[in-house]
Amino acid sequence: MSFNHHPQKFIDSFGRHIEDLRISVIDKCNFRCTYCMPAEGLPWLKKSELLTFDEIERLVRISVERGIKSVRVTGGEPTVRAGLPELIHRLVNIPGLEDVSLTTNGFLLRKMAKDLAEAGLTRINVSLDTLVREKFQHITRRDHLSEVLAGLEELEKYPSIRPIKINTVAIRGFTEPEVLDFARLARRKPYVVRFIEFMPLDADQTWSPDKILTGREIFEMINAVYPLVPVDTDPSSTSRVYRFADGKGEIGFINPVSEPFCSTCNRIRITADGQLRTCLFSTWETDLRTPLRSGMSDDQIGEIMLQAIKKKEMKHKINEPGFVRANRTMSQIGG
Repeated sequence: MSFNHHPQKFIDSFGRHIEDLRISVIDKCNFRCTYCMPAEGLPWLKKSELLTFDEIERLVRISVERGIKSVRVTGGEPTVRAGLPELIHRLVNIPGLEDVSLTTNGFLLRKMAKDLAEAGLTRINVSLDTLVREKFQHITRRDHLSEVLAGLEELEKYPSIRPIKINTVAIRGFTEPEVLDFARLARRKPYVVRFIEFMPLDADQTWSPDKILTGREIFEMINAVYPLVPVDTDPSSTSRVYRFADGKGEIGFINPVSEPFCSTCNRIRITADGQLRTCLFSTWETDLRTPLRSGMSDDQIGEIMLQAIKKKEMKHKINEPGFVRANRTMSQIGG
């Protein structure tokens, strides 16, 4: 490839510069969270159907050339993919990529935190919906709260990974009693707790609008006890971040249902089997695995991605009549 070659940047038809790529490395998970997959699990992809590390690295390089600045590695549960720290190391060393982060349920962090830190990971999100063992067991269908908390403690030993973000799905009738406990956790530890509104991506299809506990309601519950002050964030950021007025810690709110941020959405997703999705709620996908394996050039693959991005949806339409659920669950799409 010549050095004066400047591939066309990823810009969609609404003028949004696509800079954030979520890439799933596996569809399997060691939990069975009720809002993500059924108790018996799902039909898993065969190993040959998953993108290899070489293929993932190549897609990220192509994407960075075209304007991607930030990559988040997701799953399923990415830590169950063998050799994950090696992949993180490879991604961290791609020239021009500004940020590599990981989303995990935390179960394997106690033994993996050191390897991830040494691989160069600097940002992590740990999903944790409750601090109560019985509720944890109910929602994840696994009795592993103590392992997740131990993994978080282990992460604290590696100050290169900061902040440690905790993602809490807010579900009405489940989350309210613990809102202040999570706020206290964010004040006591180097964690940023972020409440995420419950979205219609559950395999059991139990989602309904009355189960949404809005970010605004949670904000008011916390602010009444621990006053909050807004923190400036990037306009394309999905979360609204606040710090506690006395300076002890931060808390965030991701409100995709009550306050959609679609107009500034700058992200795309690639599933573990190499399908490009331009929205979490897309009803269509673009196959990248076949082009990767059929000898296409980087330019040709980048062009396929660009054409898909040009069709990126304006918004997800959750709140509108005729909303069509995504054709895959969260674990199949990638967190």
